[in-house]
Amino acid sequence: MSTIDQIVEGKELFLIAGPCAIESEEVCFTVAEKLKKISDKFGIPIIFKSSYAKANRLSGESFAGHGIDFGLKILQRVKDEFGFPLLTDVHETVEVAPTAAVVDILQIPAFLCRQTELVRQAAGTKKWINIKKGQFLAPEDMDKIAAKARSGKVMLTERGSSFGYHNLVVDFRSLIIMKEFGFPIIFDATHSLQLPGGGGKYSSGQPQFIIPFAKAAVAIGINGLFVETHPHPEQALSDAAAMLPLENMETLVTEILKVREAVA
Repeated sequence: MSTIDQIVEGKELFLIAGPCAIESEEVCFTVAEKLKKISDKFGIPIIFKSSYAKANRLSGESFAGHGIDFGLKILQRVKDEFGFPLLTDVHETVEVAPTAAVVDILQIPAFLCRQTELVRQAAGTKKWINIKKGQFLAPEDMDKIAAKARSGKVMLTERGSSFGYHNLVVDFRSLIIMKEFGFPIIFDATHSLQLPGGGGKYSSGQPQFIIPFAKAAVAIGINGLFVETHPHPEQALSDAAAMLPLENMETLVTEILKVREAVA
């Protein structure tokens, strides 16, 4: 098996982490350097995540990324420098091939999870794909979406469900339900606590609950944890109100590994 297969299919809890958007090489390298130290210290496998484009924006004034060419170059530099496997989003079928040439996991964003051809072409690369459960879908629906990916190399991610306006809730039953389909299950601890449109033109969030929710998900038995982090979230160009400060990442890993050991 390749390294990414060993991580995803192994028995160890793994972490998918990085800044929401690829703002600059400096931000990505700062986050990657810290994550490398955490991985080495705690022995937790880490997959580096960041997005070259943010296609789903509430306002046209919101930062949407510097584009695929710039983003993939930065991600390749992160892989070369730190050795991390990579994950990033694809939004259209035209993005699939060039992105698959660089990253190890193609992510299908929640709002695009029902886009049949996008899922099929992503799976056709034979790379792992991480399909985020739409905020509008029941967990029972995700087996049909996963079945579109005939390669079978699928992960499913819970990222909260719409609850009225400007709010999401997490039904932890969904982690158990989706796990019954036989795929690795990921919990997105940051987007699950996003408040869509809660900041007026932008989304808000409740990052104070990230670590408690992450611990709860680990106790249920997830395979991986997804966390967006930034050295200075208040200055971030995307999801500023929802990311975990980079300085708190070691605390998060310490806490989730305690839970993992307790329930193992």
